[in-house]
Amino acid sequence: MRKLVLETTSPFQGLPELVAFDEGLFAREGLTIEWAERDEAGIKAADAKVIDPAGVDPFASHGTLLEQGKADMYNACEWGNYCRVQDTAIGSRQVGRRGIVTYAAIVVRPDSPVYTPQQLADRTVGVPFYAGTHYLALHLLEGFLPREHIRVCSAPNGSRNRYKFLMSGEVEATTLTEPYVSLAEKNGCRAICSGFYHGTEVASGRVDAETYGAFNRAVREAVRRIAANKPKYLQYLIDYHKARDPEIAALTLADLREGRLVVCDPAPIPDDELTRTYAWVKSWGMLDRAASPLQLINMDVQQRAHAAE
Repeated sequence: MRKLVLETTSPFQGLPELVAFDEGLFAREGLTIEWAERDEAGIKAADAKVIDPAGVDPFASHGTLLEQGKADMYNACEWGNYCRVQDTAIGSRQVGRRGIVTYAAIVVRPDSPVYTPQQLADRTVGVPFYAGTHYLALHLLEGFLPREHIRVCSAPNGSRNRYKFLMSGEVEATTLTEPYVSLAEKNGCRAICSGFYHGTEVASGRVDAETYGAFNRAVREAVRRIAANKPKYLQYLIDYHKARDPEIAALTLADLREGRLVVCDPAPIPDDELTRTYAWVKSWGMLDRAASPLQLINMDVQQRAHAAE
């Protein structure tokens, strides 16, 4: 059995991996999986004075354990992983897209005067810098507003933390993932705009194409099972959080929407999307040292692992 150490992951971004582990699919492919516990909370305070990611640690929530040699792989949003592998001290690289497409939304309280994305002009939106909902907020808002009227500020990693700050009035609007979008809506909040985004797997040099190919075969079977029975696997979104959050524990499957759970086979990052994403992240000032998007991918492992599936 080959051992692979993964940083822990939440269902909204790693459900296929959790299912593959729980249902013995990794073991069936000859992989022994160990989980390295990361601090999902990361930054724990909102700070309206921190309005761009310059000087913010891109490894605050993902990648720290891999950088320390305590994990072999982690998954996180594709945009943030471009930045992390630019800043890696150990030569980590992206090796392909993960098996879930994450849903997230920009949400306001019930008493907010904001009803449309245009009304978020010059209003502060709390985001976790370098996490998926940071970049998604920029994408969503620049579809409605000139960039000079987009205001984001530092908010905690973890939707549970940002939801708390939203409801206490410490931020005017924030980004949430599931099941917190559903919880917010149940409590009268409004999702102003929403979308889906890809994530990628990042691996150290210890992960070869054969190991990553076996990992992907297990994830592909998990994707098949999830797609065939979404109600069964939506329960993960509740169960993962219920011990720490009584409001989530009170949710039922009827409170969640199956259409927000989207899974797909893990795959290479398409060349055209790689180029466009690199240029877009760079346009926001977050890729100042990567001269080419090809520097951000281990093309050999990505191509050989996916070709072997």
